[in-house]
Amino acid sequence: MNHPTEYAKLVALTLAGSRDAFGELYEATIKDIYKTVYFLVKEQSDAEDVIQEIYIQVYRSLEKFDANRPFRPWLMGIVMRQIQAHRRKRWTHVRIIKRVEQIEQAVVYDFSNEVVNKVSNRSLLACVDRLPFKLKIVITLHYLNDYTQEEIASILEIPLGTVKSRIHAALQKIRKKQNMNILARGRVEKLNES
Repeated sequence: MNHPTEYAKLVALTLAGSRDAFGELYEATIKDIYKTVYFLVKEQSDAEDVIQEIYIQVYRSLEKFDANRPFRPWLMGIVMRQIQAHRRKRWTHVRIIKRVEQIEQAVVYDFSNEVVNKVSNRSLLACVDRLPFKLKIVITLHYLNDYTQEEIASILEIPLGTVKSRIHAALQKIRKKQNMNILARGRVEKLNES
């Protein structure tokens, strides 16, 4: 189908509500569109997503099509805009991933002597790490960062009593885990010894 009037007729029928006409329009154009998109996008799954977006956009934009102009260049304009939109999204996505990777690399914790002295026991660190976030955050603020309970309440915008109960609950869970670890290893010793 290369005759402009045939495309114009299918567009008019589609606008009148004929799904079959849009299906014919799709069948008449899909091979060229797929070839173009696949060549420019490369990844088959991405190409299929872009093609789907193209036909959604074609359907939405048919009202704006000028029947006095050729259909295929109009269609290829939509194809190119959708490919560019895909590339922008992909580029933005790649930039976000790279930024996250940079942040992750920048957030390498240096357990200097000060921190190691505060939390020198690896099993204790593991216990703290396994705590629920609400408990882990108060323990981290209180014991690693030396914030008072009042300061923690202010930082987290929660009542002082909640901070106290979370610290208490966290310490209980840590003690329980430490006791289990000691029993599992067959050692009997006091937890408070350094």
